[in-house]
This record gives sequence, structure tokens and C-alpha cells, in this order.
Amino acid sequence: MAGLSMEHPWAFAFGLLGNIISFTSLLAPIPTFYRIFKSKSTEGFQSVPYVVALFSAMLWIFYALVKTGEGLLITINAAGCVIETVYIIMYLVYAPRKAKIFTAKIVLLLNVAGFGLIFLLTLFAFHGETRVVSLGWICVGFSVCVFVAPLSIIGRVIKTKSVEYMPFSLSLTLTLSAVVWFLYGLLIKDKYVALPNILGFTFGMIQMVLYMFYMNATPVVASDAKEGKEAWKVPAEDHVVVINVGKADKSSCAEVRPVADVPRRCAAEAAAPGQQVMAVDFARSVEVV
Repeated sequence: MAGLSMEHPWAFAFGLLGNIISFTSLLAPIPTFYRIFKSKSTEGFQSVPYVVALFSAMLWIFYALVKTGEGLLITINAAGCVIETVYIIMYLVYAPRKAKIFTAKIVLLLNVAGFGLIFLLTLFAFHGETRVVSLGWICVGFSVCVFVAPLSIIGRVIKTKSVEYMPFSLSLTLTLSAVVWFLYGLLIKDKYVALPNILGFTFGMIQMVLYMFYMNATPVVASDAKEGKEAWKVPAEDHVVVINVGKADKSSCAEVRPVADVPRRCAAEAAAPGQQVMAVDFARSVEVV
């Protein structure tokens, strides 16, 4: 009960702050979906980041329920489940037929079959503390996979000498989220919450340093930059998915972007434990834990 107990005021404070930061990250895709609503088309936007963010939130809620007493993890990831579900439904309403079929398939595969398998295995194959440990490591493994994705966008920034797809504000938010959730995990003595955010903090710092280094740099030859940019703009119909575990965070990232833009959002989604938020190339998934 450390997370909610006022006997541990610092843990409660960091958990509450983590909820606020991660919730803000979850709302980041609103402009994108407003654009989709206005145009009545998903254009080249991808649904994968939102499906992964939803899975991450579901996984962390299950972990919090099994461990018990982790109300602050449940609140932010419950919010993540609701918000990501709304995003996915909106996407399905306006997406072309092929994109709808693809999105339905990954939802069934990941959020229904994948989560169902994890649920049954941990519920019947493990008992007591072993169940918490096994589920905790599953959450850590998924979160680490999400946080590794920034390697691709970091390489792109170095190659093009352009920070176009790596906005400083997002890198800063994700870094702060990782710090807050790490401290929360440390204070409640939960290594499964703390460990993934060490990686999140590391990549966040690297991104901010690169941003400062290249913010005034001259990008590569225009033709090369254009070619590189076009290479990233793959229509949703092609279903080219580069998966980067967060809020899933994440982030959380928590926003459906053209594949070219996926790197700069992702586990907004995960920018919290559980949704580590959660991103897919995602150059970042916010993991909402």
C-alpha cells in the first residue's frame, strides 16, 4: 500500500506527479485526431502506436491488481485504456478498409490473444509471490522493448543533422516522466516499475543533448533530406510497422502519426509506468507506468 499510503508521502507525491505528467502525454494526440475528424480521413497515419499503448496499459493494470495496493498505477493506466480505446475507435471510423482490417487484426492478436495468454499463464501457472515476479518481469521486458526504439530516431538525427522528427518538448516530457516514475518505483521498493525508467531517462537525455547539438546545424543536402523524409512516409495501407513498452507509456507514443512522425511520439504513451507510454518505432512509446 506504499503508493497510496500517507505514511509514505514522498512515494504518494511522485506517484501523483507521474499521473499528471502521463495524463498530459496521453492527451498529446488530440490535435491529430481532430485533424482526422475534420478531414474524415486517416491519411497516412498509423494505428499501431495506440494499439500497443492500450496493451501496455492493460498489462500494468493487471500487474497492479495482482500485486495489490498500487492504486496510482491503476488510475493512470485506466485512463490510458479509455483514451487509447477512443483513439482506436476514431481511427477505425475514418480509416480505409485495408487499414481497418489491419488494425482489427493487431487488436485481436495483441490485446485479446496476447493479453489473454499472459493472463491465463500467470493466473494458473504461477501462485503467490511467484505470480507477481513473473508478471513484473513481463512488464519490464515489454517496457524495455519500447524504450529501445529511440535508437532509430537518434541515428536519423545524426545522419540528417536535423531534429525535425525529435522535438525537444517531447524528449523533455518523456525524460521527466521517466525520472518521476523511477523515483516512485524506488520509494515503494518496486524494481519492476523503477528499472525500465532508467533506460527511458538515459535515452531521453541523449535525445535532448543531440537536440541541443544539432538544433542550429545545417541539414544534409536538400535532395537527400527529402529522400530520407519520403522514405519514412509510408502509407498506412502498407502497414510498415517499426515497433519501439510505457503510460506504452506512451508513451506512452501516444499519438497516431504518419510513420515519418511516429518516432517523435510513442509511449507519450508510456511516459508513465505501465504505459511506458508506451511507442513504436516508435522512436519512443510512453509507457504509462
